[in-house]
Amino acid sequence: MKHYLGVDIGSISTNLVLIDEENKVIFDSYLRTSGNPIKAVQTGFNEIRRKFGNDFNIVGAGVTGSGRELIGKIINADVIKNEVTAHAVGASYFYPDVHTVLEIGGQDSKIIILRNGIVVDFAMNSVCAAGTGSFLDSQAQRLEIPIEDFGNIAVKSSNPINIAGRCTVFAESDMIHKQQMGHGIEDILMGLCNAMVRNYMANVAKGKDIQSPIIFQGGVSENRGIKKAFEQEFNAEVIIPKYNKVMGAFGIALITKDAKGSNFAGLNISTKNISLKSFECKGCANRCEIIEARIDGKLVSRWGDRCGKWQENSLKQ
Repeated sequence: MKHYLGVDIGSISTNLVLIDEENKVIFDSYLRTSGNPIKAVQTGFNEIRRKFGNDFNIVGAGVTGSGRELIGKIINADVIKNEVTAHAVGASYFYPDVHTVLEIGGQDSKIIILRNGIVVDFAMNSVCAAGTGSFLDSQAQRLEIPIEDFGNIAVKSSNPINIAGRCTVFAESDMIHKQQMGHGIEDILMGLCNAMVRNYMANVAKGKDIQSPIIFQGGVSENRGIKKAFEQEFNAEVIIPKYNKVMGAFGIALITKDAKGSNFAGLNISTKNISLKSFECKGCANRCEIIEARIDGKLVSRWGDRCGKWQENSLKQ
């Protein structure tokens, strides 16, 4: 049977999904990127090799996420698409009538508006940390609470407190003040969830025509407190789909099925020594920053130039 690989490279997590010809997920993995997307992908490929063997039949590979261009070149991906497209395709597969997709990751968040299965509007926030998973992570660490327990504790709140959520710095200061006043931890956590949703609505979803069905995916969708806060905001059900944490990878795997032919480098890329270096081209006034990738010492790709000079040279070697 033929299989298709989807890879979603984010700043916080690296996600992999394998589907078969019937679109059934036979493997999924949610890994920490830890500042090294190449190593994270190699770790994921090793997981696949251990489970299925080196000669597992993968006939197409696609990449999405903030690190898609880098990893796409390293693994010779057949498809490289942005996260909006990947998440919309993934959500629409499970819920063909979806109208709104909320996606919140570690360092960015987005909203996607669909009508009749087509993306008609979207917005992203990759600047302010107060509307992303890193906001919750930092508050959980300050409170010495495992992030996995954050949502379960928050939904126990009977009197959520109001916390300033437009800025991470102000939120931390406000949270500490409320702690010192004696408010319960569950009320503080639910207050943080409400603050994050208010930030999302003000910075990402402002002016959007939000209609049900509403799908919530991305790593933060695991937090029950955020789900509850969104449902109170919309006065509507918010659906957490299957494979919610890896939906971007699932979506790009589906898209890859339509690619013709494959140049995928294979799972053995996980055993290779991959190195990157950069240099400035001084051939003209543009002074382009060129990135060079080598695998086991062999030049495989260069990119970053506007004129194509270095890309053409790398193809000849």
